[in-house]
Amino acid sequence: MRSTGSADEAWYDDDAGPVARPYTMTGGRTAPTGHQFDLISLVVARRGVTPPTPLFPEQARIVELCHDPVSVAEVGAELDLPLGTVRVLLGDLLTAGLIETHDPPMLSELPTEDLLEAILVGLRAL
Repeated sequence: MRSTGSADEAWYDDDAGPVARPYTMTGGRTAPTGHQFDLISLVVARRGVTPPTPLFPEQARIVELCHDPVSVAEVGAELDLPLGTVRVLLGDLLTAGLIETHDPPMLSELPTEDLLEAILVGLRAL
């Protein structure tokens, strides 16, 4: 950390440069507009689509990460950002047509006791 004694000292790091709080990346929004993102939903970048406006560095990184399908949770972990922030950024990218999402299949019924027992046996075998 630099030691200049200025009030802005906490906002800079010699190695990382300026540090922005997550809410500044989202304009203060805490939830995506019109979209829900499950943690295991897959996100993939749409190929050949040009952004209508310049992307923020975090948005560009998401598009780069999502050349192959990646879960919402993995995007958050890779960017080291809170999931709420990641969901807002993903919502913006989805609205801009730069990504698409694929929700996990819904289970029509609960797993049977036999299936749960088989999973437990398999986990114990690891």
